[in-house]
Amino acid sequence: MARTPGRLSSAATSGHILELIRSGAATSRSEIARVTGLSRPSVALRVTELIGSGLVTEGTGAVSSGGRPPTLLEFNAGSGLILTSALGMARSQAAVCDLNGDVLVRTPGSPDMEKGPDATLPWLLDVWSEQLASLGRGPADVRGVGIGLPGTVEFHAGRADDRPFLGKWAGVALAPLVAERFPVPVTVDNDVNVMALGEHIAGGHGHPDDMVFVKASTGIGAGLLSGGRLLRGSLGAAGEIGHIPVRDGGGLPCRCGNTDCLEAVAGGRRLLELAAERGRRADTLKDLVALAVGGDPVAVTLVREAGRRLGEALAGAVNLLNPEVIVLGGDLSEAYDHLVAGVREVVFQQCTALATRQLRVVASSLWDDAGVRGCAAMVTEEILSPESVNKLLAG
Repeated sequence: MARTPGRLSSAATSGHILELIRSGAATSRSEIARVTGLSRPSVALRVTELIGSGLVTEGTGAVSSGGRPPTLLEFNAGSGLILTSALGMARSQAAVCDLNGDVLVRTPGSPDMEKGPDATLPWLLDVWSEQLASLGRGPADVRGVGIGLPGTVEFHAGRADDRPFLGKWAGVALAPLVAERFPVPVTVDNDVNVMALGEHIAGGHGHPDDMVFVKASTGIGAGLLSGGRLLRGSLGAAGEIGHIPVRDGGGLPCRCGNTDCLEAVAGGRRLLELAAERGRRADTLKDLVALAVGGDPVAVTLVREAGRRLGEALAGAVNLLNPEVIVLGGDLSEAYDHLVAGVREVVFQQCTALATRQLRVVASSLWDDAGVRGCAAMVTEEILSPESVNKLLAG
């Protein structure tokens, strides 16, 4: 989603005008002139440049106040493609999106993340190539790549920095590896951050500017938005809610090196262990979730208790950040009724009345599309910024 710019000075560039058109703030030459203060010839020059690049198309359709109807200017989302991927420890998604971030084709897969980029990237690059071919497009149509990784990411460096969890990924810059097949800008972030961004921009929750997105699956993490902006923290480690210790964990060791972390006590691996101990066979977390959705009492109890544990960690976030919405995503959230019952029980008990007065706890509306939509938004923010567009047009 494009930002809605305020009034621009007469120094407005073609990139700024594209931003006006994308946001819907100005969709005709006369509106652009009024908003920017540019002369008609200057507007015409910039618009012609954008049309020539393929980024903007024109047509009629606006209501006329008399005389010839004005020409409408529209952003051409089909003028380029974005390759996106939300990589996960248990399941991954690869997709091709248009420049609006709409998913054109999506493919699930299960590459072995623990074997590192050498095992995962060939799968990803091949899937992208197959997807492009299925759309009748090619590498020349690709404008950018966005990847979400299940671990701490140095966002500005474009690499993982999470040695206990993704040892073979740590310190590996992905852009040069992707560029061998697709020589375009590559943006990398934490998987939960991109899911949060996807829900914020494309989810059905009213585009809340203050939101906590939770991915509850094999691992547990959170993406935080405040004032409409992602909070990544100084080293990219914001949102590690899965590594907040919870009470009465029984001394369970966590993969991070501590004990009784939320993820160790209520993450997917632990829930499967507990299910087996109580006589329920579930090979995957999705199997356990299916049992809970079907009303199996053991599975329902495990999911609801996991919700209470999650609520214990979220209560601190609610009191600290005062979000408008908590969005529950990940495999465990597919048993939403049971999970949310536990979350609400603890959050509304432990948080201040003011912090919870308007708080909503909702299910993800995008599910598997959240990560790839967020990756697309992350890429378009970079490649369609006024500065990047001006550079493209100058080249």
